[in-house]
Amino acid sequence: MQTSEIVLVGGSGKTGGRIIKRLEERGLTIRAASRSSARPFDWEDRSTWRCALEGASSAYVAFQPDLAVAWAAEAIESLAKVAVECGLEHIVLLSGRGEEGAQRSEAALKASGINTTILRASWFCENFSEGAFLEQILSGRLQLPAGEISEPFIDADDIADAAVAALTDPGHHNMTYELTGPRALTFREAVAEIAAATGRPIEYEQVSMADFTGGLADAGLPQGLIDLLEELFGQVLDGRNSNVIGGVAEILGRPATDFSEYARRTAATGIWSA
Repeated sequence: MQTSEIVLVGGSGKTGGRIIKRLEERGLTIRAASRSSARPFDWEDRSTWRCALEGASSAYVAFQPDLAVAWAAEAIESLAKVAVECGLEHIVLLSGRGEEGAQRSEAALKASGINTTILRASWFCENFSEGAFLEQILSGRLQLPAGEISEPFIDADDIADAAVAALTDPGHHNMTYELTGPRALTFREAVAEIAAATGRPIEYEQVSMADFTGGLADAGLPQGLIDLLEELFGQVLDGRNSNVIGGVAEILGRPATDFSEYARRTAATGIWSA
């Protein structure tokens, strides 16, 4: 399906870059929309939204910092209104599993009347290699306030493939897919698989929430981000998302990538080399 232009709101994030590469390989007309793009998009500066969306027929939307924050649903509702006014026909929303804020955002988007595809994702595998946990992995010890609750970590490449399918096939309009990996692991088990893939000793240590948030504050992280991480670890990571869902197979017709494959593939890049 080729319409006019696909805009990626959040095109500089973990999923956005992967989606852009895949769409470019298909020869589709795309543009990224972020604070640093030619047509800037800033979630906190709504005067940027219209210009960023004009001329597009569809959009992929990854909200920053997370749909769990209190103002996310109202922002998504306002963005959808601007999108409709700009003539967009379809929005693919990257959502979160088990987050009440994400569910409110999904409802606000659907209420706008625009065609939607909801991609609900679990924790990214790439948090260990491209995000918040990388520095500690390199140090040889990951410390988090997560115990024996398991999580079916999802590969960002699977999310990107699902987003491309949703953006290019109208058969996915007005559908919701829950995207998880094929196996649930605890954070301790995930770290053990990374250690095995790298051949390096890497340990996992469960710490208290107070020690975790205190360390973040000492590192200079803003209070808003600390509060968000406290909610994700203290509330969302309570077992509600431990079940494996076959959304990847449903939308892509193939199995989701196992964490062990992610670990082997990522170790081969040398990103975890001390």
